[in-house]
Amino acid sequence: MLKHFPVILGLFLLNTLNLMAETSTNPSSSTPTTTPATTQTAVFAGGCFWCIQPFFDQTPGVIHATVGYTGGHVPNPTYERVSVGTTGHREAIKVDYDPTKVSYEQLLEVYWQTIDPLDAGGQFYDRGEQYKTAIYYNSPEQKAIAEKSKADKAKMLGKTVATDILPAKEFYAAESYHQSYYKKSAAHFNAYEKASGREEKLHNIWQKK
Repeated sequence: MLKHFPVILGLFLLNTLNLMAETSTNPSSSTPTTTPATTQTAVFAGGCFWCIQPFFDQTPGVIHATVGYTGGHVPNPTYERVSVGTTGHREAIKVDYDPTKVSYEQLLEVYWQTIDPLDAGGQFYDRGEQYKTAIYYNSPEQKAIAEKSKADKAKMLGKTVATDILPAKEFYAAESYHQSYYKKSAAHFNAYEKASGREEKLHNIWQKK
């Protein structure tokens, strides 16, 4: 467990444990040797993609989580280009999951716990279009579920939820060093996560919800 994760992960577990009808051992983020025929995909933008990957890696039913870029107009974007904020892309995560073990609704619950849904200008100290939150739907069913989930969160928080709900576009996997960055560069990740104020803000938003 990373140094600065206990509070956030505690919140995540409290808010999702009652939703999981079934549990299974998740083989972290490594590519499985076999892929269920029922695999489906969910795509979320949640600010810094480093920070949201651990939650999905640890969710039962998730087969593989890949960080990358989506939503923009520039083909084959690089981290450097996306960071400038002129490509239209946002940092995002593509979650391949087994719907017989975890539902799209449950993944949305995981997602909400990783973001500040009230921030329309980015996430924490990462500002700009590339860090704005969004749910990218792959089907009319996902769109309907996402819209209901967003409305429920707005009602619960009593405020406008800024997270966009958008049709999925091509997803580009980020450079290899960004994948599971929280494991590969734990010291730098911990410092970044702490300095961003993410843990405290998420605690304040979700602790009583």
